[in-house]
Amino acid sequence: MKMMILGGYGVFGGRLAELLADCVELELLICGRSLSRAEAFCAAYRGRAKTRPLAVDRKAIAAALRAHAPDLLVDASGPFQDYGGNRYSVIEACIAARVDYLDFADAADFVFGVRQFDEAAKAAGIFVLSGVSSFPVLTSAVLRHFAQSMEIRSVEGGIAPSPYAGIGLNVMRAVVGYAGAPVKLRRDGKASFGVGLAESRRFTVAVPGRMPLRNIRFSLVDVPDLQVLPPEHPSMTDIWMGAGPVPEILHRLLNLLAKARSRLRLPSLEPLSPLFYAVLNRLRFGEHRGGMYVEVQGIENGKPKTMSWHLLAEGDDGPYIPSMAIEGIVRGLQIGRRPNPGARAATRALDLADYDKLFANRTIHTGFREEMPGAPIYRQLLGAVFNDLPPRVQEIHADEGEQAWQGTASVRRGNRLFARALAALFGFPQATDQVLVRVSRMSADGVERWTRSFGGRMFSSTQSLGQGREDQLLIERFGLISVALALVKEGDRLFFIPRRWRMLGLPLPGFLLPSGKSFETEKDGQFCFDVEISAPLFGLIVAYRGLLTPANVQTRPSSAGVQPKSAA
Repeated sequence: MKMMILGGYGVFGGRLAELLADCVELELLICGRSLSRAEAFCAAYRGRAKTRPLAVDRKAIAAALRAHAPDLLVDASGPFQDYGGNRYSVIEACIAARVDYLDFADAADFVFGVRQFDEAAKAAGIFVLSGVSSFPVLTSAVLRHFAQSMEIRSVEGGIAPSPYAGIGLNVMRAVVGYAGAPVKLRRDGKASFGVGLAESRRFTVAVPGRMPLRNIRFSLVDVPDLQVLPPEHPSMTDIWMGAGPVPEILHRLLNLLAKARSRLRLPSLEPLSPLFYAVLNRLRFGEHRGGMYVEVQGIENGKPKTMSWHLLAEGDDGPYIPSMAIEGIVRGLQIGRRPNPGARAATRALDLADYDKLFANRTIHTGFREEMPGAPIYRQLLGAVFNDLPPRVQEIHADEGEQAWQGTASVRRGNRLFARALAALFGFPQATDQVLVRVSRMSADGVERWTRSFGGRMFSSTQSLGQGREDQLLIERFGLISVALALVKEGDRLFFIPRRWRMLGLPLPGFLLPSGKSFETEKDGQFCFDVEISAPLFGLIVAYRGLLTPANVQTRPSSAGVQPKSAA
């Protein structure tokens, strides 16, 4: 199979070639206006697929198709917003040459307009699929999943790339070009307009049981979803899609420029795109993680319902997701699974099951969330993952009301003066090899009060759901201090990982945030806890671990009550 990639040495085309590196029966024609760049890409390419560099200008694409006779053309050049009056010339050339066509188009008007070639593509016996990327292929697959159980009314989504992902200049030109310009969307059941990158919302991408992303600012982007998804769901009244680039200070600067352009009717900001491209690709700091979400509000059995789908991508895997839709189609073609002839937006190109296969060997995780007002806070934070916790861990967090547990524990304390002072301030227990423990929990109005007694020495805290910047986190308050914790399930352990902290409601420096490996699990049919609290500059403050059973159940003998940390 011979595949011609326009922009083959660019960001998206290059990543697509890497994804297909194992396809030994595939020949990749790496095309672009610069033969030297195409040659350099092919020289550095490592894979079983054959590559060949070509100098091809899209204005002369008809001649290139005749000369090289590819089976499939992939347009990864862009920006599709700038193709002008003859923007469909590549599609027309492919139809004339009877060559199948795919593109990465992210321009809503471009993708929406491809359907005008439907009859011609069918007559030629080829498929022409536009917008074959995360927006709208993956988002559309998510909505079809939701539509199986609910009537979709409102849709909101966003993508948050890792700060280390790297953004191509053409992508930056497209984004900056529509900043402050009208963006077509659906609002209040009517065709309407938003202002590109001038409207912003915040959201926390949080796959249940995984470390969530930081709460991110998303701003309205002009993507195909805004125009091609509403016709597929007639009950949809609203749709909004955003992007959350970081660092946020540059994001907010672009927001201000977009608002200024809109209100003052300034010309396009596209000339500033090289500046933003240079700065954004140099200011790289923070977590090397990215994510995506789709939140839907609708009706199920006559009642309102809100659900969301979340995606987390660790490290270098996230930047490949936009290219995976075309990867999936190409792999399908190699086993005889061919899209139907015709020209259309690629909204139905893949299903979630197809993406699950593409994600399987990468650190890409997905999950669903459903609003559960009134449910215990741990069940709300963990969603369906709560049911995968060990039975004793579920039991201690499952119900509202009052619970009491008892058992034995061992305690270690830090030796430094400041650590001892902090431990005394919060009432943490004294160091001991073994001590009787009693833990009680009172739940009311979404707040849980935990009281712990170690040999009669008591200290307490409250736990609640985080809000705003601390959404999808557990807030534990010790007096004046509150710590926002992520609940992360690894194997049979539930870890508590500090993410933010405050004093009297005011944020405290992140580099001073207490840390420590703290988790809950089950051991020999008993609830097992292992808590460690350390300060970056002062070391260990306190650590305690032990076993508990419900207060009305006989505790095991003390010799079995405390297990070494490695066995807990």
